Amino acid sequence: MPRPAAVAHPVRTTDHRAPACPPAVGREPSAEALPPVPHAREVSPADARELSRLFLARLRALEEGTREYQYVRNTLIEMNLSLVRFAARRFRSRAAGGGVEMDDIVQVGTIGLIKAIDRYDPDREVEFSTLALPYITGEIKRHFRDTTWAVHVPRRLQELRTELAKAQEVLTDTLRRAPTVKELAGHLGLPEDEVVDGMVAANGYTSGSLDLACEADETQGAGRPTRPLADRLGDTDPAMELFEEFHTLAPLLKELDPRDRQILSMRFGQDKTQSEIGAALGISQMQVSRLLSRTLSRLREGMLAS
Repeated sequence: MPRPAAVAHPVRTTDHRAPACPPAVGREPSAEALPPVPHAREVSPADARELSRLFLARLRALEEGTREYQYVRNTLIEMNLSLVRFAARRFRSRAAGGGVEMDDIVQVGTIGLIKAIDRYDPDREVEFSTLALPYITGEIKRHFRDTTWAVHVPRRLQELRTELAKAQEVLTDTLRRAPTVKELAGHLGLPEDEVVDGMVAANGYTSGSLDLACEADETQGAGRPTRPLADRLGDTDPAMELFEEFHTLAPLLKELDPRDRQILSMRFGQDKTQSEIGAALGISQMQVSRLLSRTLSRLREGMLAS
């Protein structure tokens, strides 16, 4: 006796269209037991929830690697992309601050969705979205932690940055001003030194190019040449290392005899030889050498004592 043909009701989509089901080319015969989903990405969230139960139960019964397994798995991924987009919207401001495209966040979240599909157990009778959302958000958070920091920062300080941002927002609303380090430490129950470390580490989240024009130049309007930030930054001045020595040496020079100061000036200021100094002062080159040695030893001892 011939069996009656099974009637497959079309699935509702977000745009309320009911497209015809394409032929199951290359699909395993047992896949016909599942409702056809010709446009899985357009399935409404309510329908996706109901269909996911059927497809997840079917996926557990299939052998991995078969064409039917791939069809069921891929359909589950496409039907539940709305979960990924929902979770990604929570990171919109964080993505904008870190220069990350939302499409990249959705792709990262899809990895979490795939992990949830592969690890879901229908026997536990847990709603799939309850399992999937932590996997998706966890994958996105891991992406921000591992790839978006401009400078490598320990994980402890990365997590502290997030806690500090939340505490600053709460205390700013309460105090009507920016909180101090002491207030942040009291709110989080942390030592002040650790709060300072977290604030310093937060500076490593983003970076800017030294070739970009300064904000001051950008506000001056068009028509004026802009200077990159690198041209405005100071460089190490080797002469600054001598400042402390000169500051210590000045009072010691005032204590010298006028002739000793003159000899030092002629030798190191005017770059004269000891013979030229002796001829100018009417003394021998040997006397000049002894006077220089005595004066320099006195100055050296005075600087070391200071």
